[in-house]
Amino acid sequence: MPRIALIHALAHSVAPINSAFESGWPQAQRMNLLDDSLSADLARSGQGLDEAMHARFQTLAQYAVDTGAQAILFTCSAFGPCIEAVARRHAGIPVLKPNEAMIDEAVAGASGRLGLLATFGPTLDSMPPEFPRGFVLDPMLVQGALEALNAGDATTHDALIASAARKLAERGCTRIALAQFSMARARQACADATGLPVLTTVDSAVRALRRRLQG
Repeated sequence: MPRIALIHALAHSVAPINSAFESGWPQAQRMNLLDDSLSADLARSGQGLDEAMHARFQTLAQYAVDTGAQAILFTCSAFGPCIEAVARRHAGIPVLKPNEAMIDEAVAGASGRLGLLATFGPTLDSMPPEFPRGFVLDPMLVQGALEALNAGDATTHDALIASAARKLAERGCTRIALAQFSMARARQACADATGLPVLTTVDSAVRALRRRLQG
């Protein structure tokens, strides 16, 4: 079975993607690398994705490759350009951005406006430009949800996301996408609140990696 490196910038991302692998591809060998200072430093520095941040991503990726990883999945959606640079350097193996597979599925099933929810502000800077030009997208930041999750209040986190999803449905969205791995736990709450299809980055990523590595 292939060895897949999962590289995390938020501790909250670890459980959702591992759970998705348990459900969708339990045979895959996983290694988890967590640097939870990445998101904190990005939010605090005001420097954006500068040369120092790019270098950190290259170091993490090289470590994963050196341990025998045959694919890399990054699980924080605010670092797209850094991940793209890693993919260019390691073109011989699959290197996926966390939202890449979900965007592909969203575009393939395009029908109406897609509501995009995030709980981490920089995600809504980096992710929307990754959709094709002209794709109808309605992004929304869920204020207070990540803070609730950080405080251990997962119930409030999920409820805030579901409430935001309901607002997007009322604005005419026909599908909901949860932009971050840490939000996947709220998928059912969003579906119950809206009656709409809900895409998650974790499930889409597992499906994409399985297709690419099993041919």
